[in-house]
Amino acid sequence: MKYGPVPIDQAQGALLAHSITASGKRIRKAHILSAEDIETLRAAHIEQVVVAILEEGDIEENEAATRIAAALEFSGAQAKPATTGRVSIFAERAGLFTVNKALVDAINEIDPDATLATLAPYVSVTPGQMIATLKIIPFAMSSSAVEAIVQLAAGRSAFAVHAFQPHQVGLVQTVLPGMKESVLDKTSQTTKSRLLRSGSNICDELRTPHTAKDVADAIHDLAARSDMVLIFGASSLSDPEDDVIPAAIRASGGKVLRSGMPVDPGNLFVLGEHEGKPVLGAPGCARSARPNGFDWALDRIFAGIGVTSHDIAAMGVGGLLMEIPSRPQPRGAPPPSDHPKVHAVVLAAGRSSRMGGPNKMLALFDDEPLVHRTAARVLATKADGALLVTGHQRELVEAALQDLDLRLVHNPAFADGLSTSLKTAIAAVPDSADGALIVLGDMPNITSEDMDLLIHEFRTSGGTSIVRAVSNGKRGNPVILPRSLFETVAGLHGDIGARHLVETSELDIIDVEIGADAAVDVDTPEALAKAGGRNVV
Repeated sequence: MKYGPVPIDQAQGALLAHSITASGKRIRKAHILSAEDIETLRAAHIEQVVVAILEEGDIEENEAATRIAAALEFSGAQAKPATTGRVSIFAERAGLFTVNKALVDAINEIDPDATLATLAPYVSVTPGQMIATLKIIPFAMSSSAVEAIVQLAAGRSAFAVHAFQPHQVGLVQTVLPGMKESVLDKTSQTTKSRLLRSGSNICDELRTPHTAKDVADAIHDLAARSDMVLIFGASSLSDPEDDVIPAAIRASGGKVLRSGMPVDPGNLFVLGEHEGKPVLGAPGCARSARPNGFDWALDRIFAGIGVTSHDIAAMGVGGLLMEIPSRPQPRGAPPPSDHPKVHAVVLAAGRSSRMGGPNKMLALFDDEPLVHRTAARVLATKADGALLVTGHQRELVEAALQDLDLRLVHNPAFADGLSTSLKTAIAAVPDSADGALIVLGDMPNITSEDMDLLIHEFRTSGGTSIVRAVSNGKRGNPVILPRSLFETVAGLHGDIGARHLVETSELDIIDVEIGADAAVDVDTPEALAKAGGRNVV
């Protein structure tokens, strides 16, 4: 493949390298230039364009991606048609994701022009969630490399989504004198919520004294009329052999397969079985809705994969989960600051793909570009500093901001998704900042006062909590991420933003109600018109 600028007289039949607007017509990137396109360019006095010219043995990016995707074997998922050299694959059902790492690594070794990225193994997924993406980086790829990947993938399962199967669950809670009934009730409710993702439910619950005999009787009773038994002990596991839960499993006629888990939170987990049915001793952290090692074991069982002592032993790498702020003495938590500093970041790098051509950042609201409107309001807040991330149509966006005293940071990888802009922004936040106010550039109704409410709550809470704008109790934007999450941002990929961090974090979340504006963005022409804006570029 030849790539570079050529006179338009030589461009017919070549692939356009960058989208271009000429004589009122938009010609998209990777479009094969026709004679009509050449005349349009000539009428706009464009003398040369940057193109890719395929040579013998080259396969155009979408065809290459389609061929490789067709060779991949997977289940429980569906591949979307190739576009801009990318095939994305989405889960068809709720379940647990597994992946053949050796095969994915081997595919990625063949030719850097073809990249296959997936979720981490044993991640719980929901229907419609992206689980893998195949990207051809240049406009074309050699047929020999494509064929090598196709042959490597043939007959080998690459990844799968194992559907969750509903289970009837028996619940045992042990009780000691003075234990509050409200704690037991909350644990029941939290457990019911935890089971929802698999369609499982609690078929019966027994509350017993904290003795091995009483718990053994409960296990025997519930195992006869359920698919598995969960046990919450009134005191923490101290002795893997003689503590109440492992002793009760043995006394019931069952087996203890493992006591202890190299996942934190989740260390005090017990894995057992009774007449072939799982019996799980839940760690104390499972009384909280926050993810912990207990969830990892549950998901494998619900997905039909099962969990063994060996599986649990292999969970240590990656098993250091985020700290639970509710612990009396959180390990490694930063001390609250007397006056936490907040640095605001505006994300304005996206391609506005759903807008159908125009850049929404340059849409006018009362004759003011949206990106200028958002940035000016951010600068008027009580934040300690601000920056804006550019990407798509960088020069036009920067021109719209030239009168503002605002630091601009460019994201050259903006086309790879929202996560790249968030990573660019967080990397540019000063070391002195305790938190970052993440502002989406396409929310026209968010005011300086709205953002100051979030900043006030962040500072009042000591600068260690997540602060999120909500609309009628529903999650929205902007959001403030404390510094403890900055390192986690670096691990994000694809079209994932701050919401993913908020939903998976162990940190406290403070919701600030700001009304409907927290949920109003302008991703489409219809949404833009409804919000009072109009496209110009």
